Amino acid sequence: MTATDLRDPRHSPPWGVFVTGTDTGVGKTLTSACLVRAWGAAYWKPVQTGRALEPGDTATVADLAAVSPDRLLAPRHTFQAPLSPQAAAALEGVGITLEDFRLPTTGHPMVVEGAGGVLVPLSDTTLMIDLMARLALPVVVVARTDLGTINHTLLTLSALRTRHLRIAGVVLNGPANPDNRAAIEHFGGVPVLADLPRLPRVDSAAVTCLAKERIPALLSVLP
Repeated sequence: MTATDLRDPRHSPPWGVFVTGTDTGVGKTLTSACLVRAWGAAYWKPVQTGRALEPGDTATVADLAAVSPDRLLAPRHTFQAPLSPQAAAALEGVGITLEDFRLPTTGHPMVVEGAGGVLVPLSDTTLMIDLMARLALPVVVVARTDLGTINHTLLTLSALRTRHLRIAGVVLNGPANPDNRAAIEHFGGVPVLADLPRLPRVDSAAVTCLAKERIPALLSVLP
């Protein structure tokens, strides 16, 4: 799949990316917002947990990326508890199956954001990586820059490769760490597509700036 294919709605399958992370809280939502802003993309969070504590990532991306309502796609499942999808669904007596999920129809490129990392459980028999395989979009892996990120990132890349998923590359979120970046590219065999600095304030203006300065290079090399 070429960069042109990812931007042209006449091509099939749908064009877009699945944003995952090496852990929770690594910057998936910030990265997703930057991609949505730069790409004019639609945003979809298939499974949202933790609504008892916060509005959810769809509302956050809508605010940060100034997304029009037609480009915001409602989660297939929303749960109140700030737990894994499997645990949060069980508390509400809901079972998640892969058949619940189908890529929404949209005339825009699509940014799909996962919950947690690739091996987060959706049910007793399925993991987030199973959903990623079902949707079959190229994967952007978001990782921290600090100590431990090499191991976490390489393990994530290895898991994706066991399922033969297309890996677009890695986005590093945090203070610059050239050594960790070089190790991830060398041992992971993937490009670091963008470096997002730690922001003193995460707001729409900051996302607009990052989308203009850091994300175009990412878009230009998507497979």
